[in-house]
Amino acid sequence: MKVAKTVGILSIIAGIVMIVAGAVTWGIVSSQLAAENITVPADAKAFGGSKVGGPLTAYYQADIINEHALKATEGMTYAELGAKVNEAKEAKDDAAVEQYQGMRTTVMNASFLRASLFTSVVSYGVAALVIGLGVMFGLIGWALMSLSPAVAGVRTEQAHASV
Repeated sequence: MKVAKTVGILSIIAGIVMIVAGAVTWGIVSSQLAAENITVPADAKAFGGSKVGGPLTAYYQADIINEHALKATEGMTYAELGAKVNEAKEAKDDAAVEQYQGMRTTVMNASFLRASLFTSVVSYGVAALVIGLGVMFGLIGWALMSLSPAVAGVRTEQAHASV
């Protein structure tokens, strides 16, 4: 029974640490996003006009950045624009090289911004997971702590009596 109580106490402590760590992570990511003063554009699929400060607003901001980048590049991706730059260089069309390279830079910057926003979305997911696991560890610890010594003693006596 001492083992169950010890494991129960350790589980409760681990659960509390996990809940606190997850909440702190959530808070830090939220405050850092809020400090950037990003507003989701009105043409986003959701949360248009809202400040980015949580997982959903970060996701929809990343989504609309991609839409805007593709619109600015006539639907071409970074790799496709690289091929266009090379074609224009081979044709010695300096104006086209400059145009495609500018579009490529736009897509590259959009990609970096999206990656940063998606990193925050993943961070929120990990924080939520850790908080959930902390709750489960706490409940398991509580269950272990609430085991009745009398029940364990009766089972031990019954095991010895049947031998």
